[in-house]
Amino acid sequence: MTLPSAQPILRTIPRDAHAISRKDISPNALRVLYRLREGGFGAFLVGGAVRDLLVGGHPKDFDVATDATPEQVKALFRNCRLIGRRFRLAHVVYGREIIEVATFRANVDDGSGDREMHEGGRLLRDNVYGTIEEDAIRRDFTANALYYAIEDFSVRDYTGGFEDVQARVMRLIGDPETRYREDPVRMLRAVRLAAKLDFTIEPATAAPLPALAPLLRESAPARLFEEALKLFLSGHAVASFERLEHHGLLAAFLPETAQALASNRSGALRRMVIEGLRSTDARVANDEPVSPAFLFAVLLWPAYCRDLMGLQASGVHAAEAQRRAADRVTLHLLNTIALPRRFSLPMQEIWLLQSRFNQRQRKRVFRLLGHPRFRAAFDFLVLRQHASPEHAEDIAFWTDVQSQPGEAVAAQLEARAIEAAEAEDAPRKRRRRRRRPEASGG
Repeated sequence: MTLPSAQPILRTIPRDAHAISRKDISPNALRVLYRLREGGFGAFLVGGAVRDLLVGGHPKDFDVATDATPEQVKALFRNCRLIGRRFRLAHVVYGREIIEVATFRANVDDGSGDREMHEGGRLLRDNVYGTIEEDAIRRDFTANALYYAIEDFSVRDYTGGFEDVQARVMRLIGDPETRYREDPVRMLRAVRLAAKLDFTIEPATAAPLPALAPLLRESAPARLFEEALKLFLSGHAVASFERLEHHGLLAAFLPETAQALASNRSGALRRMVIEGLRSTDARVANDEPVSPAFLFAVLLWPAYCRDLMGLQASGVHAAEAQRRAADRVTLHLLNTIALPRRFSLPMQEIWLLQSRFNQRQRKRVFRLLGHPRFRAAFDFLVLRQHASPEHAEDIAFWTDVQSQPGEAVAAQLEARAIEAAEAEDAPRKRRRRRRRPEASGG
């Protein structure tokens, strides 16, 4: 089967006409490029690194494309391992950095069985090798089909990607609907890259998104989990979420959240989600850790609230309703996104601890303070203030408690308990009993 294609037209952008400098490229990536060239192979920096360098970014990953087969790459590098069945790749390992080396893929099926497509048009395996021209055509977006040549420091463009990068436009190569059916995750990639780079999605590329969004449910849940982390933990979570909404993808990607937000007329739940994602972006910008458990607690909170209200309205006891709502939302998520248990269990704990912040009994206060998820749950409580101001008193109390030593907290709680007991047991004012007059003799 032949992949959808356009006629490649080579344009070479010389060194003095672009902004890429070797000093901004990983030394290990340069080492791989030079070694491949010395071995007699063509080798180019390709994809996102070239794109990001052209717009003044600082890529974290550097990928290489070559006409050497994975086995030939492995023969050149002792620190190389081959990975993947769907796409056979070579990883050249330098300590904690991995340079991914991919062989040029062909645009036609050679009959060897190394290209396999699903009946719906989804590409299942692609290990048929070809030329750089064929490789450029079969890449997803024009902005990702740019090749930096180490021999003359030029950029080679076969699809018009250089102009698209200059214009800050995301454009699919080939027929958009066909390319999305080939790999539905491309729809999420279009949104993510546009959000990351502040690009617009070209109209023909954006047009099929709402209609084809249900195809995401055919993608592997593990892939969608990885894509969720890229969408929301790369420092552009708010922009990604808003673009998912705008292009009609949220209902397929996070269906229960989308339903809950649509039914929340006040918009309070959406305000909280946006604020949570804004906080996530700030932490990423400051190189602070962000837990996927907290991220998904934010993203799925509207769905949890919706299920919880439904269960309580049907007469389920509050504590039981909380547990059942948490389990139900988590189970439904797994149909789309494979959230590992190491994240889903802490996520549920963050939700379930929310009802304990109104407790003031000494034992329960210290028990909650000692809970391993206390800090995450408290941060979540603070976040809820953006949806409703009713949590101000609890936030003030627990902020004060955390700032004091344990003895002071214990004394404060003991005094509160005594005051409460005295107020409850205060004797009612006795009515004065009239004295019965003595019986007179006589």
